[in-house]
Amino acid sequence: MMQLTKILLIGLMALSISTAHAAGLTIEITKGSQTAVPISVVPFAQQGSIGNVKLSDIINSDLAGSGFFKVLAEEDMLTKPSDPEKVNFKDWQVLGQDYLTIGQVQGNGGSFTIQFQLFNVQSGQMLMGYKLTAGAHELRRAAHYISDLIYEKLTGRKGAFNTRIAYVSTHVRNGNKQYTLQVADADGYNPRTIAESPEPIMAPAWSPDGSKIAYVSFHTKRSEVWIQTLATGQRESVSSYRGINGAPAFSPDGSKLALTLSKDGSPDVYVLNLTNRSLTRLTAGLSIDTEPSWSADGTSIVYTSDQGGKPQLYLVPSTGGKSTRLTFNGDYNARGRFSSDGRSLVMVTANGGDYRIAVMDLASHTVNVLSDGRLDDAPSFAPNGSMVLFSANKGGRSVLSVVSTDGAMQQKLAFESGEVREPAWGP
Repeated sequence: MMQLTKILLIGLMALSISTAHAAGLTIEITKGSQTAVPISVVPFAQQGSIGNVKLSDIINSDLAGSGFFKVLAEEDMLTKPSDPEKVNFKDWQVLGQDYLTIGQVQGNGGSFTIQFQLFNVQSGQMLMGYKLTAGAHELRRAAHYISDLIYEKLTGRKGAFNTRIAYVSTHVRNGNKQYTLQVADADGYNPRTIAESPEPIMAPAWSPDGSKIAYVSFHTKRSEVWIQTLATGQRESVSSYRGINGAPAFSPDGSKLALTLSKDGSPDVYVLNLTNRSLTRLTAGLSIDTEPSWSADGTSIVYTSDQGGKPQLYLVPSTGGKSTRLTFNGDYNARGRFSSDGRSLVMVTANGGDYRIAVMDLASHTVNVLSDGRLDDAPSFAPNGSMVLFSANKGGRSVLSVVSTDGAMQQKLAFESGEVREPAWGP
């Protein structure tokens, strides 16, 4: 019981990252896949003023970060065509490329037209041709959208590049620590502050449609669960009971929150109906039951409990009933989160005293450890289930890391200052 309490306190106290700007962000691939598919994205030809956004760089970063593709460096390209009629496929075949993307950007000022083509290098066949328009402030998102289209065409699986993440940061202002809840693009760019407080903010959780975020705030000197609408900034307190109000998680239909409350004694898992504010208690006893997360179909909730003596993952029906233990290997398994297809569970597992990210196949209960850090925490699946976002300790400070679900690729999102905790991958 003491071990789980210690980890919960660490999660409460270590919520960090500085308020980030794009110029202060570094994306570093720390581990690459040996089986990645070779692809080239030629710098898009530009007509008009597009500023400092280079679409091909963003697309390359997206595709390389997925772990599925190996992108060709611009300096290694023999030619840089932007017109399909000027593509010499032998140039790309000799470079060992499987696929090629070329494109053009036209416009000036507020509106841009972007078109691109995707080719199979061996056959010379055009696999995709696409045209879209974007405003000056939408060019990065347009690049992510193109990455999604390419990824889906070549893998058969939806991309997750044009999505968002939430995280909690801290920075020092006038000698005082300030906690900030931020939302950014999936690659960490374009951060937007959602909430700020001199008191801790933690545990952000997305609504299924991406319009709201639930989180825990201590700005009233005690824990409360808040829900904030991103478009308007309007927020409301939905849980302020005596004791712990924590670990909110939206149901798949957005009508309920699973959360941890200690109003009746020890921390237990409850379900809060957001329409009528009724509570359903799912666990009871002297153990610490916390960190609930819904299954994709909404019928079950996974949670962390030390009822067996050490923190492990358990499954309980979302309407109430008997709990079933899910994990048995290792001294510590916590913070479980379901994949969108319901086939896998990501979690934090103790590996020889180190806390690492692992994925468990729910059919076979096979566990695959993905990360190699000492204090990896807060895993969150990408919407397509292909990658996991988590908090990692690098060089004595916490950063965001992304690892593919086969463990073959890992990248780090680091800011010039500050630390990152509590990341959550949104829709």
